Amino acid sequence: MSTANPVEPPLPLGARVELAGRGTTFVRSVPGPPGSPTVVLLHGWLASGGLNWFTAFEPLARHYDVVAPDLRGHGRGLRSRRRFRLADCADDVAALVRQQGSGPVIAVGYSMGGPVAQLLWRRHPDVVSGMVLCATAYRFVTGARERFIFGSMMATAAGTTRAGQLMARAPLAPVRRRAAGGAPGTRPANLRAWAAAEMRRHDLLKVMEAGQAIGSYNARRWIGEVDVPTTVVVTSRDRAIDPREQRKLAAAIPGAVVHEVEDGHVACAKREFGPALLRAVDSVQARVAAPAA
Repeated sequence: MSTANPVEPPLPLGARVELAGRGTTFVRSVPGPPGSPTVVLLHGWLASGGLNWFTAFEPLARHYDVVAPDLRGHGRGLRSRRRFRLADCADDVAALVRQQGSGPVIAVGYSMGGPVAQLLWRRHPDVVSGMVLCATAYRFVTGARERFIFGSMMATAAGTTRAGQLMARAPLAPVRRRAAGGAPGTRPANLRAWAAAEMRRHDLLKVMEAGQAIGSYNARRWIGEVDVPTTVVVTSRDRAIDPREQRKLAAAIPGAVVHEVEDGHVACAKREFGPALLRAVDSVQARVAAPAA
């Protein structure tokens, strides 16, 4: 009898997807019942589509088609020499939705994925029918002084990473191949080994640039213009994104509904998060469908 611990809940396999004119990304997807609406899951900083959402695939797929891309620079997401921009991530997702013909979609953003979802709505409103914004805000660093300090720290880190990137990557290459585990398309043997392998796939420079982009993000001027059904999932014990800032996000969006989760910033890794997220998505879909009822 094998002593290996299988990944639980089951992790859907993914595939590389070429986005015309943009590059190649990696997408995990699970089909729902015939005719289901599509939910696009946008992960947070330092995560990947699988790492952020592994507890959510199974419950969501009972009612929805689920698509979870790795955002650029993260996991096996799109690689580019261009500086990381949240707007480029939103454009990548729009290209994916249009290429798959799955829109309009409910965009679900967690932490960094929140701004990506917000920008997806702003830049490509035709592909977004609603939003679920989890453990996120319309700004991550409050005050000009704090943004300057945070941005300077991340710029310094990115510069240091730029100089040491080859050193950082070289010893990880053989480890990455081993950690991937067996032939292409096989499932990881256990959750811990898989999570470590996912983290090693990040482009370290782009991750640092992403941190700087998060620090400078501020949608205060236009977040009140959101005109699609939105639910904000507030992680009320969050030490990374102040729950007060999460609630300000909800207050700024007309008609937004708040769902509270009594947990911290890594609530997405808990088994209870999947059903909680399903309730939030259902609350959006009910409002999306209401005009047609």
